[in-house]
Amino acid sequence: MRARASVVRNEYRCSMERNQGGKYCIRVQATYPRHAWTLSVFFLASSFDRAMKKLEESLDFLQRQEEKLWFWGVDRAEDMGFSAEFLREAGLKLDRRSEFPRKATSLSLVPERQVPAFVLGPVRRDLAEAVEAPRSRALAVGD
Repeated sequence: MRARASVVRNEYRCSMERNQGGKYCIRVQATYPRHAWTLSVFFLASSFDRAMKKLEESLDFLQRQEEKLWFWGVDRAEDMGFSAEFLREAGLKLDRRSEFPRKATSLSLVPERQVPAFVLGPVRRDLAEAVEAPRSRALAVGD
């Protein structure tokens, strides 16, 4: 049996919170090892199901556009306006917050590959638990 060569993988940390307006705020921190850089983005959604659909689309976008995002986000950092506009076209915004929530879920993907549906199941479950936990604690306190 041969030992497999280590495969470079993009790492995505995802968190979900409800804001004061009741919208879901989904934050994604993408770590791209080939260029040794990290990109943080976020988007808002009105329902959990929409948030999950948009997360799937966003991860797919971040996977397919890694080179372009790196070029405009790091190599040409003085032109962050273009990078922000490029993200906006995908419905994403740059997340300039320095701290990422501790309660996050992660997934690893081979660069430039499509996001397989089966990897999103555990992510969906973890994010649902993260959003439900504060509400159930609040109900227990209020009893």
